[in-house]
Amino acid sequence: MSRIGKSPITIVDGVNIDISQGNLVTVKGPKGELTQQVHPDLTLNIEDGVLSVERPTEQKRHKAMHGLYRTLINNMVIGVSTGYVKELELIGVGYRANSTGNLLELALGYSHPIYFAIPAEVKLTTEMEKGRPPLIRLESHDKQLIGQIASKIRSFRKPEPYKGKGVKYKDEILRRKAGKTAAK
Repeated sequence: MSRIGKSPITIVDGVNIDISQGNLVTVKGPKGELTQQVHPDLTLNIEDGVLSVERPTEQKRHKAMHGLYRTLINNMVIGVSTGYVKELELIGVGYRANSTGNLLELALGYSHPIYFAIPAEVKLTTEMEKGRPPLIRLESHDKQLIGQIASKIRSFRKPEPYKGKGVKYKDEILRRKAGKTAAK
């Protein structure tokens, strides 16, 4: 039995879940609205402010879908009620980040600046404090979208293992390598 799929989803105050024909789940809350198509084999039940996902058989594919869709719906409920935040740091001399509305301008040691348009669902802020690395802060109600945007920004200059220069997540721990040793 899927332990993740079995656990119920508690619906917090201010969040409204609507299940239409064809298992289309719509979650509305103070931060926004999200929709997800759930596989028709699974059944969704709402009782006393708790949503549960149930599968018809013990087949491997039903077990996999059970945990997946339960987690996707739970992420939607958390997103529309509290939201998600991703923070990225720019480690390196001369690395800069500026935001103008939803346009991000990055200087990452290349011969040209990188311009990246952020979707309207994501709120973008940048911080440039003296003595600290530049910080890019992304906020959204959609966990999948914010993760994809953060991953794309990180891909412009991934952190290298020797000096740690590049774009990294704030809580990311990098594996560092020892450099060359001097010949005697």
